Amino acid sequence: MTVLLVMAKAPVSGTVKTRLCPPATPVQAARIAAAALADTLNAVRGTPGTTPVLAVSGRFEDAEQGAALAAVLTGWTVLPQRGDGLGDRLAHAHADVAAAWPGLPVLQIGMDTPQLTPARLGAAVRRLAGADAVLGRAVDGGWWALGLRDPRHAEVLRAVPMSTRRTGWRTRVALGERGLRTAPLARMRDVDEWSDALAVAAQVPQSRFARAVAELRPTHLDGRP
Repeated sequence: MTVLLVMAKAPVSGTVKTRLCPPATPVQAARIAAAALADTLNAVRGTPGTTPVLAVSGRFEDAEQGAALAAVLTGWTVLPQRGDGLGDRLAHAHADVAAAWPGLPVLQIGMDTPQLTPARLGAAVRRLAGADAVLGRAVDGGWWALGLRDPRHAEVLRAVPMSTRRTGWRTRVALGERGLRTAPLARMRDVDEWSDALAVAAQVPQSRFARAVAELRPTHLDGRP
């Protein structure tokens, strides 16, 4: 059994996916974030041999599609994020999971890759079984997935600068300095900018995420005013 940990923000207007604005409005950006999170949660739920856990910042009561997301989360363990800065929050989330499920490996993802499928997540879980860690680098230089046989090693993330073009490389170096054998996962695009949203929506045209992006048609989907 592997814990599949999702790090997410409640999709509250004005607090999530702000780099999608413009062309999206803050409310539209929050709805796109909600759709991305729902697609991610369903992919996790469909991955066999895993225990789903969400570490969340914010309140679903204040979020776009909050009631629908709460329904999708039925049966999940939901933990509050804690700490200052993303690296600190990631380390705390892994530590909380390690305390609740001692001895289990953890595969952690975010809500920015709605193109994920149970098949791809299952492959990452299997790859983790043969390594100390797995790391899925992102196109923008960050990473979209981190798996640890011992999630307490996520302590190294406190010293890794996040949201830079070298975050993925620095994370791999930090794991190596801890003596961990890190296997790579496929590189993926996460959704930060509007061009990312268009590219990812094209990969999964039947997804909630693609439908939320398409709500900006016809005047904004191609990026023109």
